[in-house]
This record gives sequence, C-alpha cells and structure tokens, in this order.
Amino acid sequence: MKKIGILVGSLRKDSFSKQIAANVADLFPEGYETEFIEIGTLPFYNQDDDNEPDTPAEYMAFRNKVKEFDAFLFVTPEYNRSVPAVLSNALDIGSRPYGESVWDGKAAAIISQSPGNIGGFGANHHLRQKLVFLNMPVLQQPEAYISNVSTLLDENGKVSNEETVQFLQAFVDAFIDLIERFHK
Repeated sequence: MKKIGILVGSLRKDSFSKQIAANVADLFPEGYETEFIEIGTLPFYNQDDDNEPDTPAEYMAFRNKVKEFDAFLFVTPEYNRSVPAVLSNALDIGSRPYGESVWDGKAAAIISQSPGNIGGFGANHHLRQKLVFLNMPVLQQPEAYISNVSTLLDENGKVSNEETVQFLQAFVDAFIDLIERFHK
C-alpha cells in the first residue's frame, strides 16, 4: 500500500482547493491510500525553535507524520502570484533541521486552481521551484492549472464537468507512474 499525503494551500473550510483535492483523492486506484495532512495549525518556522530540547511539539509531530508517506499531492490557490504562506511554512518545517528534510526524494504533484482564467499559474511554478530545491521529483506532465474552478464544482463540491474529471484521472495516472518509478 502506497500512502499519498495531500497538502492543501487554503485554510478555508470549503475552499475550492479542498474540494478539488477531495475529488482527486477519489481517483487513486486500489493499492493507494490518500490522507489530508493538516498544516493550518503549525506555528511559523523559526530556526531558533529547532534547538533541542526547545523544538516545538508541532514541528516534531508534523515531521514524523510526513515521514509516513511515499508521495505528496499539493493542491493550492494562488496568493499574490505565489504560494500561500501556510503551504510555504509547512515546506520549511519539513525541510529542517538542515540535512534532515522529510521531503527528500519523495515524488510530488501539483494542482493549482483559481476562480479566474490563469488557474494559479504563478503559485504552481513557485511551488515547483521549492520542490525541486527539496529534491522532490515533481510530475512534469500533465500540468494542472484549474481555471474558472467555481464553474466546475456542483453544490456538493463534486467536479461536474466530465472532461475535467477525465483530465484529473489522467493526471493521477501520470502521478502514479512517477511514484512507481521512484518508490518500488
């Protein structure tokens, strides 16, 4: 059983990112388990706090949780043409202390979304840059920029456009291929 951690870059209870992530989680086949990883309660990273025995319990619990997963799906909105602070903070906490990154070598895929036409392009590419630095093999194709997201979800938060569902399934299938190459 391969475990896929899902990190959502929005803290809103019914955010578009959470709804898209829930739809995508349902597309993984048997043999894959998905789980949302809470990042909204993490304190801001401060290297001074990482000196034993002062390391915050939240840092340690998060790092230990992340170690359980084989790969990660990031689903995020775009804030000011970049990644939301909450997602960047989670990446920082997991990448420290230096030389002990819990992200190292684990496959990743990114979906960005926006109610507008750009589909979170800026956030997607900023996040890619961070993940490359963290030595995470990132799914290159297909790229997933979900534009006009509010028109794609029904009143229950399900993707109602069949072409979008097919695209998301192809995205998951390509992600599985990437995971299998790096985690046999």
